[in-house]
Amino acid sequence: MTSSGDIIETAAKTARIGIFGVGHGVYWEQFPGLREKLMEYHGVFRGKVERCGVEVVDFGMSDSSQKAIVILDQIQRAQPDLVFCNMLTYATSSVFAPIVRELRMPLVLTALQPLRHMDYSNASTRQQLENDNICSVPEFTGVAERMGGRIADVIIGTLYGDNDADAQIAEWCDVARVLHGLKGARFGLMGHVLEAMYDMHADPTAISAAFGVHVPLLEPDEVLALAKQVTEAEIDARCRLIEERFDTPDPVSDPVTAKLTPEDLRSSARASVALDRFVADNALTGLAYYYGGQPGSELRDLLSAFIVGNSLLIARGIPMCGEFDIKTCIAMFIMDRLGMGGSFAEFHPFDFDEDFIFVGHDGPHHLAVAEGRPVLRSLRKYHGKPGSGASVEFKLREGPITMLGITQTGRGQFKFVVGEGWSKHGPIPPTGNTNTRGFFEPDTRSFVKKWVMAGPTHHFALGVGHRAEAIRKVAEALGIECEVVR
Repeated sequence: MTSSGDIIETAAKTARIGIFGVGHGVYWEQFPGLREKLMEYHGVFRGKVERCGVEVVDFGMSDSSQKAIVILDQIQRAQPDLVFCNMLTYATSSVFAPIVRELRMPLVLTALQPLRHMDYSNASTRQQLENDNICSVPEFTGVAERMGGRIADVIIGTLYGDNDADAQIAEWCDVARVLHGLKGARFGLMGHVLEAMYDMHADPTAISAAFGVHVPLLEPDEVLALAKQVTEAEIDARCRLIEERFDTPDPVSDPVTAKLTPEDLRSSARASVALDRFVADNALTGLAYYYGGQPGSELRDLLSAFIVGNSLLIARGIPMCGEFDIKTCIAMFIMDRLGMGGSFAEFHPFDFDEDFIFVGHDGPHHLAVAEGRPVLRSLRKYHGKPGSGASVEFKLREGPITMLGITQTGRGQFKFVVGEGWSKHGPIPPTGNTNTRGFFEPDTRSFVKKWVMAGPTHHFALGVGHRAEAIRKVAEALGIECEVVR
């Protein structure tokens, strides 16, 4: 148990990566020192992976069918999130077949040639073997197909100074962070779906089956009990933290908004401390919730004050979603582990003259993707929902953006809907809600039509950067359909 004043630490964003090289054992007597030279190259590759900030488990070289069995056992005991098979030279598929037949985590082949081209004036069989990284890749992929295994990707390039190959390695390490984070994750559900939102419903068993997580079902009264334990000193400390992180400007044009009131600040601080304790006590990776409570009740007042505390948790890698939307909560988690932020979002009005659409939502957001300091305003009413209180407003950072919606098909299967666009500077409505100007190709109207025809939910996670390819890889690793809208 934590004390009610403790601040939750930033969620760990790591992964365990397995690597092994392959070679042809017959070569070692024929070319003395070749194996040692290839293992030097393997060490260079290992360093590339380690610099991605992940834990690396190196299983050495598989150069015989017997050694493949040994390495398979080591991999299964180590349980990495992803495995790189480093194609060091030509190797028969027998050194690989037992591994690809049994592995259930993504397996990526890397064919990184030490020389950009051979030294033709001094070429030799030895030089060719040191640079024969691609030779057996077709054999390996063909055998994987015959054995019912699957190669997640093949990275082709050079071992030195190849930024594109290095970026592909780093992207797979990011994917591994997502997979690592989902292992043993606990995405809580609290309350019930906002009335009439049929697209928000999700079966916890289906969520567990698709993503390998647990879905604890939680009671709002537990947070209320924790809130009653919060001291005035703890509220004061959290108020100071909030005032450090947010601006509180005067209202502009929307009569629903007001300058943040001292009452709303203290209510938000109290709720934030209680939420930290609630997340810690339930070991939550994320939380999706909605609960109205009775008018004038302590419970409604508390739930109305969640937004600031939610935003602080989201910034620390613990996604918090209103409207009971656990699917978007998981989408936000995926984006966070990919280093993209990940805010709760939906489409708002078009600007048909400038060809953009506002993208945002009321409620909490990922502070790491804000342009400048985020704003807190007091709202006299949460439109379409019960309650009132502090709400977060910020502009998303200018530049490339990606959207990830997780929906379900008519057969009940989960599906990723992904799109890329651009956030550009310009005025946004001062409504106490987050918005950004989203521009999409070939034009925004055509893009949005394609998006809605993909059958998404109305919510999605919004992050910075163009990362559709990384998200597609996550979907494939999970065995989930992915549609990239273009």
